[in-house]
Amino acid sequence: MTTLAIIGGGAAGLAAAVAAAEDVRAHGGANAGAPAVLTPSASASSPDAGVRVAVLEADERVGRSILATGNGRCNFSNARIDPKLYRNAKFVEAVLGNAEALACGREPSRRARFSPGPGAAVLDFFAAHGLMWREESEGRLYPQANKASAVLDVLRAAAAAAGVEVRCDARVDVVEPPRAPGKPFTLRLHDGAFFRADAVVVACGGRVAHEMLPDALAFRAQRPVLGPIATETRLVRQLDNIRVRGALELWRAGELLRREPGEVMFRKYGVSGIAAFNLSRHARPGDELAVDFLPRVEPASASGFLARRRAQLASIFGDALTCEDFLRGMVLPQVAHVLLESLGHEDDTLLASASLDDLARVLKRFALAVEGLGDVRQCQVTRGGFDVAGFDVRTLEARAVPGLYVAGEALDVDAPCGGYNLHWAWASGLLAGRSAVRALGAAQNARAAGVAEVARGPQAAGRAEAARSSRNAQNAQGAEGAVRA
Repeated sequence: MTTLAIIGGGAAGLAAAVAAAEDVRAHGGANAGAPAVLTPSASASSPDAGVRVAVLEADERVGRSILATGNGRCNFSNARIDPKLYRNAKFVEAVLGNAEALACGREPSRRARFSPGPGAAVLDFFAAHGLMWREESEGRLYPQANKASAVLDVLRAAAAAAGVEVRCDARVDVVEPPRAPGKPFTLRLHDGAFFRADAVVVACGGRVAHEMLPDALAFRAQRPVLGPIATETRLVRQLDNIRVRGALELWRAGELLRREPGEVMFRKYGVSGIAAFNLSRHARPGDELAVDFLPRVEPASASGFLARRRAQLASIFGDALTCEDFLRGMVLPQVAHVLLESLGHEDDTLLASASLDDLARVLKRFALAVEGLGDVRQCQVTRGGFDVAGFDVRTLEARAVPGLYVAGEALDVDAPCGGYNLHWAWASGLLAGRSAVRALGAAQNARAAGVAEVARGPQAAGRAEAARSSRNAQNAQGAEGAVRA
């Protein structure tokens, strides 16, 4: 029996394990509840038959990282998956396209394409195993039960039904490649034990994976992203824990790089919220982070909008209209105070002595200098990992180490909030798991064919040689006849 080892029992690892074991079973040989066995040509009782699928998880249970996603609700995918949103977009497009192809029974391709929309391979996988979900704003997909545990329960049940062997408290320190063709990988565990495998899918975090895998695989240093942004604090520390609906813009050297609408949460160290998380993938120290408190008002129309508001409120408050009166109902009092302070005004400053153009500017572009990343404990993913150029988009097999596959966050792929990163974990896991087990099945078939040839014995070989000699003699006679003619 050959063995497929999957290192990591998180999102990518569980998807890879279930897909691999079910692919094994689809080719026959395993009884319900028994270890998954692929028997392409030999009997299940043969010592050389079968593929065992095993997950090695360092934690005391699989799937803990899944439970923490989406504030415990698990935004497991998105209805509008678009490869352009990902880092290394062309690589991601080909991998997502091949995951779809393999799920539909088509052959993977180096030029596979993926059209923006629902990821059928992932959604069909979860639907087949009983998960129900609903769509929320911006295409975010959450389990119908509204708990991340619903997703994990489905995966654990599927793994058990497919006969996946799960080993917890099994931390892998080193993966040693085969020492010769046909030999297995050696996985050295932290407790001193070792595990042999004929193929390996690495589906743990990039930093951990880098420490265990061969130096032949190019690796890009990792840093946390998708988290809060640290800014200058003189003004924002007065707004700690205040939330507003607006938009964030990232500026560099006077050029607008990106704009993210959504909720903005001020912290004493800077800015948090989904919009800030998404911009953290691109922000650098020295950039300008600008808050737009009037996202529905065009910049060119802001002064006119405020002039009309002033006229409306002056009819009620008269000439005694203050800046505080003017901003009341537009922004929270604490926000109004900070905006006026940034312009050098007091709350009771008469509006007549303030510039509407200055107010329009600060409401549309409240600028903060970026100092770096905020609380790294809140970061959802890492930027960096194994260089995608070293992996086959058809299978996610490492070009430098045949039989070694990498999926999920260990690769240099990341995306914004919204279910995109988990979708990548599922899709890449499905592709790697299915590809690995099919390669093992093909190798088994090749070995079985070789054994069958040998089993026919010397007599069969003699008959074949006699037949070849007879054909050669007939060909020679035919050639001699042709010459005479």
